Amino acid sequence: MRKLLLAAVCGLVVAGCATIIKGSNQTVSVNTPGVPGAMCTLTSEGIGTKYVQTPGSITLEKSKDNIVVTCTKECYLDSGGVLNSKFQAVTLGNILLGGVIGLGVDAASGAMNEYSPDIQVLMQPDPKCKKPEEPKRKK
Repeated sequence: MRKLLLAAVCGLVVAGCATIIKGSNQTVSVNTPGVPGAMCTLTSEGIGTKYVQTPGSITLEKSKDNIVVTCTKECYLDSGGVLNSKFQAVTLGNILLGGVIGLGVDAASGAMNEYSPDIQVLMQPDPKCKKPEEPKRKK
């Protein structure tokens, strides 16, 4: 009976290996090179809708869903990209240590997935936009 109880406790301790080691949240950097101050919208079924101004970082809940990133700024064409959700290798430890319970915990928490640590969204000037002229300096 003691061995069975010890085995059950050990199983629960290591259950959700990726959840324990890597967590179910991840910080991602969003940048629009050469165009600071763009407002970016991050959208997926897993995180809903989040906003970040560039250059900036945001902490996201991990999920199996890819995140669509759309950036806007006055006098620039809207641009975007995708933060792909990838399988996190540390989850494989559950096959040996946590078994089905650990794998289930990681899947439910999203910890078995991870995103790229950053995304670079390239933005192009809008040729139709006329920037206000700067006042001329007196000599």
